[in-house]
Amino acid sequence: MSDPSGDGALGRPRPTLGLVDLLALIVGIVIGAGIFRTPALVAGMAGSEGMVVAVWVAGGLLSIVGALCYAELAATYPDVGGDYHFLGLAFGRRLAFLYGWARLAVIQTGSLALLAYVCGDYLQALLPLGAVGASLWAAQAVTVITAINWLGVREGAAVQRWLTLAEIGGLVLLIVAGFVADRVPAAPTVPREGSVGLMLVYVLLTYGGWSEAAYLSAEVRGSKRRIAWVLVAGLGIVTALYVLANLAFLNALGLAGVARSEAVAADVARAAFGPTGAALIAGAVAIAALTSANATAITGARTTCAIGREYPGLRWLGRWNERRDTPGNALLAQAAIALALVAAGAVARDGFALVVDYTAPVFWLFLLLTGLSLFVLRRRDPGIERPFRVPLYPVTPALFCATTAYLLWSSLAYTGWGALAGCVVLASGAVMLVFLKPAK
Repeated sequence: MSDPSGDGALGRPRPTLGLVDLLALIVGIVIGAGIFRTPALVAGMAGSEGMVVAVWVAGGLLSIVGALCYAELAATYPDVGGDYHFLGLAFGRRLAFLYGWARLAVIQTGSLALLAYVCGDYLQALLPLGAVGASLWAAQAVTVITAINWLGVREGAAVQRWLTLAEIGGLVLLIVAGFVADRVPAAPTVPREGSVGLMLVYVLLTYGGWSEAAYLSAEVRGSKRRIAWVLVAGLGIVTALYVLANLAFLNALGLAGVARSEAVAADVARAAFGPTGAALIAGAVAIAALTSANATAITGARTTCAIGREYPGLRWLGRWNERRDTPGNALLAQAAIALALVAAGAVARDGFALVVDYTAPVFWLFLLLTGLSLFVLRRRDPGIERPFRVPLYPVTPALFCATTAYLLWSSLAYTGWGALAGCVVLASGAVMLVFLKPAK
């Protein structure tokens, strides 16, 4: 990550993270609350159990294709800005700023607030704190996660390792429960009308987060080539767990039962363990949400820090604390926005689907542009050393771009006013560019 001042006053990130840290972050941020929510939505649109499994396998394979593209960019252009850095090199600083703004105002902070609320909802079920208990738990989750990562990257990475182990353990327990439970009878249900594209929107949302590894590329020790294999290994683990989880859900509840369930994981645990199952799954979901929230906080602050280093008007956001190896001010700004969203949610929360509507079009737009940046930078920098090259170029990145373009269209075609709100917030970043000028 560059320091436009040239005097090193902003500090620089150091390679302090090992491959285990990177793997824990990838697995931890991907396996979030989504796997406990989206299987019912997908099952309701699928015509058979085989289609359900096929869509989840396809989601894992498509994610690995995208990860290979990101691995080349991260290995060739390692920077704490991740996509922000790649988009700036390929398309210029103004587009990169819009992406950074989108992550700060829509993508990361929205995800952080949502995950904190999911965690808060389940902690409230276990340890109620009154009428606004879920909001209080959510605010505490954001505050504690930010404080840990403000103390230093080592502290945040250590917490991530333990949370990821607990998260995987909870999901494995749920998978076992699904396979040992006797099937719960359910009346046949007629699948809702939905395209494969809409199913993939929800499935790939649940696989989302693997691209966050790019934001730590400048902080990983050793050869950058290894980033590719960590990404593939992480997504391989996640794909196996997700497919097994859906097979377990189908075994316990059947296609109709999964489709009708409002809390599929809790229903499966209840079928296997009785009333105790509900408490067990509440803890597992809270841990999963907290794990993803911690990883989201780590990577989201890196983009905000990168913006501050490029724009003198936001210089305070770009300061990197070399003693703690963390972007402290960026973490605080991110937490402030996430807490504001939590406060707004305490007054009027519209649920999981609304957040998907709000974030999905903006997310898929910039993921598509990042895929296209690989083509641009291949042509512009033919002689640069590339520690890792995406296999089967240009077919692999073309497949990735085609998939993200289709999902961008699907997220606009099948969503409501929440998508419009996200696009309006993105457009407000263009207004800010009138007043903000990048450093020379």
